[in-house]
Amino acid sequence: MKFTWKIGGEAGFGILTSGLVFSKIANRLGYFTFDYIEYPSLIRGGHNALEVVVSDEEVHALKQDIDFLVCLNEDTYKNHKHRLSGNAFVLYDPEEFSISENKRQKISVPFKKILSDLKGQPVMKNTIAMGATLAVLGSDLGILNEIIERQFIHKGQEVVDFNRQFAALGFDFIVKNFKANIKPLMPKKAGDETFVMTGNDAFSLASIIADCRMYCAYPMTPSSSVLTTMASWQDKAGIVVRHAEDEISVINTALGSSFMGARSAVGTSGGGFALMVESISFAGIAEMPIVIFLAQRAGPATGMPTWTEQGDLLFACFSGHGEFPKIVLAPGDIREMVKLTVKAFNLADIYQTPVIVMSDMYLSESHKSIKQQFLTSLINEYKIDRGETISELSNSQLSTSNKYLRYQITEDGISPRLIPGVKGQFYQANSYEHIEDGHTTELAESRKNQVDKRNRKNQTYLKTHFEAPSVYGNLEESDSVFVGWGSTMGSILEAQKVLNAKARKTAFIHFNHIYPLAREKVEPLFKDKKRYILVENNSQGQFGQLLMMQTGIEIKEKILKYDGRPFWPEEIADHIINNT
Repeated sequence: MKFTWKIGGEAGFGILTSGLVFSKIANRLGYFTFDYIEYPSLIRGGHNALEVVVSDEEVHALKQDIDFLVCLNEDTYKNHKHRLSGNAFVLYDPEEFSISENKRQKISVPFKKILSDLKGQPVMKNTIAMGATLAVLGSDLGILNEIIERQFIHKGQEVVDFNRQFAALGFDFIVKNFKANIKPLMPKKAGDETFVMTGNDAFSLASIIADCRMYCAYPMTPSSSVLTTMASWQDKAGIVVRHAEDEISVINTALGSSFMGARSAVGTSGGGFALMVESISFAGIAEMPIVIFLAQRAGPATGMPTWTEQGDLLFACFSGHGEFPKIVLAPGDIREMVKLTVKAFNLADIYQTPVIVMSDMYLSESHKSIKQQFLTSLINEYKIDRGETISELSNSQLSTSNKYLRYQITEDGISPRLIPGVKGQFYQANSYEHIEDGHTTELAESRKNQVDKRNRKNQTYLKTHFEAPSVYGNLEESDSVFVGWGSTMGSILEAQKVLNAKARKTAFIHFNHIYPLAREKVEPLFKDKKRYILVENNSQGQFGQLLMMQTGIEIKEKILKYDGRPFWPEEIADHIINNT
């Protein structure tokens, strides 16, 4: 069983709230969900929509057809009717508009009349629609009533009862007038305990698990909710959350706290990341750990702030002037976001360098079911690794004159990092090239020694912590092999299901450790006679360029999408079917 439910309406009518409530209800009933919101880059107004895919097996992405469309205004029907499946339900108010097509299952509910009779606010239209939806799907109001209480109890029991009343009116109207249309698609079933979260929620939660002590940001879609989420947790988690005046202040504040030994992170999108670049270079030469959450949106410049793209990959990998090590990770889904974020904090400390965790609008703001057991296990198994961070010195870490050697030349490139405050020891950490104790130098030999030392950290990372890409499907038995990174993962996995149903065997090589790449761990996955197809949400195949640059592997066949929308699994599958 798998269907898509979508709600749309004017901004300010609780579209996001209603969609999230529906996701939670489906999860509580034992189903897996995936949802995605669409909204314009406006302060007020415009058309908002949210769709939820519900399935009895794990779902990784949207699907192209809509099976149940809730129209809180006429624009919703006009904007989305082209995606309706052949026998889709359409829930609407006949006082607002009419539907001429007969092939739809038209469910007309008099929202305006119900609101008028009970003197309800127009925004409560969504509550009526939720009650009506659950009736059509053969469910009941039990879980919805629980959610209404949690959501509105702070406003008083009267508000809770009022909302429950409107939900019941919508439910009862369907039972009385559309009994023949009721289709029990969502009966309660047994399942593992799950809850829904976005990519931004996952980054926030993982940062707390990893003992992040400072999060600093300036709001920029689609990273903004990390700031508000972290702020809501700061007292319980014992962290400092700062909303700075701009992104230059953001990263310099975080680097200051990092220098003093606090695990620190920042969050931004493309334009804000551009402002941080000089300080990323500073972190490179001063060898300060920092985790940077980069949630991409469609650029360049302001671009399309509320739409998705994977256009900043090469910018992230080569950000900062000069040569210095950095690590770029790109989770493909909520689980990977949690796993790679906690790893990012360890890597930043171990290699004393910037670690960039890349997301995009699609991953950052989509909700997905995640099993509680996964998080419980990760929390129990995760171990904080501060690397060569030390609180006292040994003789080997001092010069002949008993000076602390902050940038000591070492075989693996990693120098012991003393947190400031140890009596009698100090060092310089600035943006100039330096000798081992931190003092500025312009000597040729010292310069070369420090560059080589920093570069050795790359080799140490590739040998010790780089993870080869995951392979989904049987690589040996498949003629066609998808190659992707980051959030394209979900759409490709769903495309594989479509192709499997048509007896087309495919494999999928998914990269989430993006930069640098270990050639010897990647090359064995690429066989000469296979058909490799690169799938990216950008116009230039940026990961393909990076793969060629780092490993010499060239992928000539590409599926590129750059209209601000994520991939439909069906369009990826169609490419294979129509291009043999």
